[in-house]
This record gives sequence, C-alpha cells and structure tokens, in this order.
Amino acid sequence: MTPTMTGFVSIGVLLIILFSRMPIAFGMGLIGFLGFAYLVGVGPALGLLKTVPYSTFASHSLSVIPLFILMGAFAFSAGLSKDLYGAAYKWLGHLRGGLAMATVGACACFAAISGSSMATAATMGTVALPEMKKYKYDPALATGAVAAGGSMGILIPPSVILIIYGIITEQSIGKLFLAGFIPGVMEAVFYMLVIAILTRFKPELGPRGPKTNFMEKMKALSKTWEVLTLFIVVIGGIYIGAFTPTEAAGIGAFGAFLFAIFKKRLSLKAFKESLSTSIKTSVMVFAIILGAMLLGYFLTVTRIPFDLAGYVGSLPVNRYAILVLVLLTFIVLGCVIETMAIILLTVPIFFPLIVKL
Repeated sequence: MTPTMTGFVSIGVLLIILFSRMPIAFGMGLIGFLGFAYLVGVGPALGLLKTVPYSTFASHSLSVIPLFILMGAFAFSAGLSKDLYGAAYKWLGHLRGGLAMATVGACACFAAISGSSMATAATMGTVALPEMKKYKYDPALATGAVAAGGSMGILIPPSVILIIYGIITEQSIGKLFLAGFIPGVMEAVFYMLVIAILTRFKPELGPRGPKTNFMEKMKALSKTWEVLTLFIVVIGGIYIGAFTPTEAAGIGAFGAFLFAIFKKRLSLKAFKESLSTSIKTSVMVFAIILGAMLLGYFLTVTRIPFDLAGYVGSLPVNRYAILVLVLLTFIVLGCVIETMAIILLTVPIFFPLIVKL
C-alpha cells in the first residue's frame, strides 16, 4: 500500500480500537508505532519510542497542565463551587428555570478556575442537582443544565484542551485563552436564554424558587471574590504580559491553595485528595499527549495532512463550505468520542487544512 492509503486504513483501525473501549492513549500510541514501523522500519520506530517521551515531557511548558489542574482541585476543596452556586441561586432562583440558569452561570464561573469540562460538570452536579430535585425541576432540564454548563470548561480559560491544542499546533496559549473567553460567555448566555424560553412555554419544567432580598443577594455575591481574583490575576496577567502561562498557572494554584486555607476548608485529607486527583489527571493527560505525538509522527510520514490540505485547497469550493464540513465532522465525532480524543486525532489532519484556507 502507498503511505497515504496506509494512513487512512490505520485511522479506520484506530476508530475501531477506540469503539472497542481501548484507552485513547494506548490506541493512538499503538497505531502510531506500528504504522511508523511499517513505513519506515522497526529500528527507527524503536528509536522514536526512546526519544519522543523525553523530548516531549522535558519541555517546561507542559507544567502548565498539572498546575492549572491543581488550581481547580484546590478551588474545589475551598468550596468555591458552592459559593458560586449560592450566589447565582440568590440572584436567579426566583425566576422560572432560575435554578437551571444559576447552574449554567455557576458552571461558567467555575470553568474559569478549573480548566476542565469533566471537573466542572462533576463538581457543579453534586451542588446543583439536589437543589433542583428539591424544587421538583424536570430531570431532563436539570441534568441538561449541568451537562451543557460543564461543557464550557473547554472554552473558558484556563482550559486544558486549549493548552494541549496550543502545544500541538505551536500556537500562543495566551492568545488561545483570550480567543475562548468571549465564545464561552456567549455560550452561557445562550444556554440561559434557551432555559428561559423553555420554562416560559412549559413552566412545570422549572418552577420558581424562593425570592431573596437585595442584602441577601449582595452577601452571597461577596463570597465569590476569590474566584474573580484568581481569574483576573491569572488571565489578566497573561494578557498584559506580566507573566507566562506557566507562571500564571503556578500563581493560580498557589492562590487557590491560600484561599482554601483562608476559608479553613483545606484539611489534611482534602489536601492529599487534591494532590492525588491532580497527579492522576495529569498522568492521564500526559499519556494521551504521548500517544498523540507518536500518531503525529506516523501521519507526517504518510503525508495525509499535507496532501489533504493541498487537495482541498485546489478545489473550486468556497472556503466557508469546507469550514462547515469540518464542523459537521466534529459534531458527528462528538456524539461518539470523548473531546480530548477528538482534538488529538483531528488537529494533526485538520490544522494544516484550515491554515491553507
């Protein structure tokens, strides 16, 4: 087979492997190694296994990932997620669907310090779902608000996905953070509008909660200053060039640690759990990155990304039509494959194509 055909067949095999529930890191690493060995030779492939892990993880820029994950873990231990939901609940709870709107708003704010969609959804779910169940919210609306709100962890900085994307494509992480902020806020606003429209026509989906006076609202809002401080220092510091993303991550993690101590919520057990969670998550992310790097070397040898970019660029088709096709591909893949896997699988192929446009 030609290298290009080998590449397409290997991608098909990889998808089958993923559907069979093999971990994405092992699947990409296995296909990348075997494909590279088939096209170049076993010796060079073994050499790749020897050099790629060190050359990838020796970069200090990767330390930004565990530090931002640690910041989110400390923020959870400090109870910032509960404070965020409490404030959103006081301001929006009296509206139809207000608790669902509060969940979306709290998810957006917590995403600004957690960097992960899964962490945001899991954390806010434990806080918000019992309240919505208490006020007899429709289960579909309640779980949908948590799931949709959690997805904003991908866009709203500091996002681990954006960091990985920046590392793979060699783009500025700071600029990616800024690019994700406005779409993330718009996403939260549109989710709230959808909830408002649904509950207006079907009030039984989200009954009104109790009303609160202005002083209660301000008191609840005053408890969220730590989140605002972390976000402004971390993202604002990157934007004005005061420090690099790695330095910002370190400052954010240390700041969240201090807030947890200040609130007297960081017990020794919670401290150990925060470190353990951060280590486990970071190792998982690094393993996926390593698998993606091996797959990337194989795809480079097949020349699929470059040939595809050249072919599509020569088509007499509007570039926006190609962009829509790429987006539709992401929608289909998003129905069956986890987000990080999609990014790592498709970016090496689609990035040269989009740049060519």
